[in-house]
Amino acid sequence: MRSPADPTARLRGACVGAASGAVSIGAHALGGGPVSLTSASVVLLVAVCALTGTVTAGMRPGLARLLPMLAVGQAIGHVALAISPEHCHAHLLTPPMLAAHALAIPVGALLIRGAEAALRRVYASVLRVLVALIATVAAPRSHSLVTPAVPPITLRRLLISSGIGRRGPPRYSFIDTFHRPTDLAVA
Repeated sequence: MRSPADPTARLRGACVGAASGAVSIGAHALGGGPVSLTSASVVLLVAVCALTGTVTAGMRPGLARLLPMLAVGQAIGHVALAISPEHCHAHLLTPPMLAAHALAIPVGALLIRGAEAALRRVYASVLRVLVALIATVAAPRSHSLVTPAVPPITLRRLLISSGIGRRGPPRYSFIDTFHRPTDLAVA
C-alpha cells in the first residue's frame, strides 16, 4: 500500500475512475446503446468508478497494475450501463464497442503514467523552490557592514573606567588595615 504522502496515488485513482466511466459511456454509445443520465445505471456507474479509483489509489504504481484496473473498471462500467431497462441492443458487446474498450485501456494507461511522471516533476520542482525560499529567509544576516574606526577594546575600557589612566583606591585601603576579618575574630 502506498504512503498517504504519495502525491501521485490520488491522481492515479481519480484518473482510473474517471477514465473507466468516460470510456464506458463513450464505448456504450459508440456500440449503439442508449445512455440515460437520469437512470439508476449511471448512479451505479459512478459508484463503480469511485470504487475502482479508490482501489487503484491504494495500489503501488506501475503499468502492469494499471492495465487490469482500467479493464475491470470499464467492464463493470459497461455492465452497469447494459443492465438499464432502456437498453435496446441485443448483444452485450458489439465489435465497435469492444474495439473502443480495447484501444482505451493501453492509451489510458500510458496517459495516466505520463500524468504521474509530470506530477512528480512538478512536485519536486515546487519542493526545491520552497526549500530554497526557506533557506534564503532563514539565513543569518550580517548586521555590521562597516568596520569601526576605534577598536572595540578601547571603547569598552572607556565605558567601564572613568578615563584612560588607572585611578582607584589603593590595593589595601586604610579601613582594611584596621578592620580585617581576622582581627575581629581575635577580639
